Amino acid sequence: MSRGRQAARRPSDMTTSHTPSNWPTKDVALVRELAARVLALATSDEYEARRQRWRDVNERRRPDRAPVWCRPAGVWSEIIPDDTLQCTDPLCRQAELTLRRDLYKDWVGDDHIMAPWWSVGAAWRCDHEHTWGVPTHVSTGSTHLGGFRYQHPIETPEDYERIRIPTYTYDREATERAASRMNELLGDAMPMRITGSPPLGPQLSVYLEQLRGMGPMMEDMAFRPELVHRAMGKLTEAVFRAQRAAEDAGLLTTNHHEPMFCSDALGDPAADGPAQLHNLWVAANSQEFDQVSPPMQEEFLLSYQQVLFQQFGAVQYGCCEDLTTKTDIVLRIPNLRIFVSSFWTNLDTVIEACGKDYTIMWRQSSTQVTMPDDLEEHRRHIEAGLKRLQGHPYQVVLRELETLFGRPERLRDWAKLAIGIAEKYA
Repeated sequence: MSRGRQAARRPSDMTTSHTPSNWPTKDVALVRELAARVLALATSDEYEARRQRWRDVNERRRPDRAPVWCRPAGVWSEIIPDDTLQCTDPLCRQAELTLRRDLYKDWVGDDHIMAPWWSVGAAWRCDHEHTWGVPTHVSTGSTHLGGFRYQHPIETPEDYERIRIPTYTYDREATERAASRMNELLGDAMPMRITGSPPLGPQLSVYLEQLRGMGPMMEDMAFRPELVHRAMGKLTEAVFRAQRAAEDAGLLTTNHHEPMFCSDALGDPAADGPAQLHNLWVAANSQEFDQVSPPMQEEFLLSYQQVLFQQFGAVQYGCCEDLTTKTDIVLRIPNLRIFVSSFWTNLDTVIEACGKDYTIMWRQSSTQVTMPDDLEEHRRHIEAGLKRLQGHPYQVVLRELETLFGRPERLRDWAKLAIGIAEKYA
């Protein structure tokens, strides 16, 4: 149900104005009314100004001010509770939720952007029942706030041999069926496009942790390095094959118009043909390697990720991990464009390392924003940081929110505060 990747070909940009007979009339009317509102925003001068702001900072040009953006993530159930949705049909209900999220972000007033079309992602078939040949994401417990615990299938060193390399095949029938349904539902309210990206990404540490678990994974790096290298080799081969499958199938579509890595087009993509990997952004991180030394991170993770990164036009690297002692190995990533400086990474170290050659994504602490009664402590934090970032290309990003403690207005207050300080140090 995502929207936001531009299609390389547009046979699916057709619309129809008739009301489908298999959905409740009121559901269709509501979805189309919301879609029209979102489309009007997406094509407005205000949203184009926001896109230009993102493009400038990610091309290391001087923007009118730094872009400010938040990603609600785990708090959507607080912002838009399930019982507030009006549609009854499941597909219509999901469409309503997606559109209402965009409208809420417009109310927040940050530098949210969305594409002026509805994206239906290309569907893929995997030749394995489970991606890696063994079941992952088998829950052993969860909490109502989103906490979870998994059973890891690689329980012994011998189990590493159970990892299999998947093969992906484009499912044209499923893709066109989903596209036809959304095209029919939206009617003339919003264009629809089929979009494509590789079915696997370079999140190698995520895959390894899901298979083995954090503690055993770190123990294996120290005492059974050959097993970790063999596993990472398989994971890398799988991702590389998935990238090539998407590219060879002519399914890739550009993604340089999305929040965080909105930029100028990468590598002159064909106007009417499919994109190539070098026309795309890719994002990855090393969160599971936060406590791993720089040499071991380079040996067991980055050396494999780099093989995958060099296929792409631009790379965003980092998330919530502390990269203070790892700036030198991160800056060796081919085509690195955005360095993500988390709340736990020393900002001065990143500024010194990146200079003006890379865009710095300065991540904020969700706890500092959501828990206090007011934003005064956070105001001082942002003021001090943006004063140091002045003159450098940077973004201000707040993510990984899990609760707003029943205060949906807090993100609006945060956006107003951050934008005001960004304007001061533009």
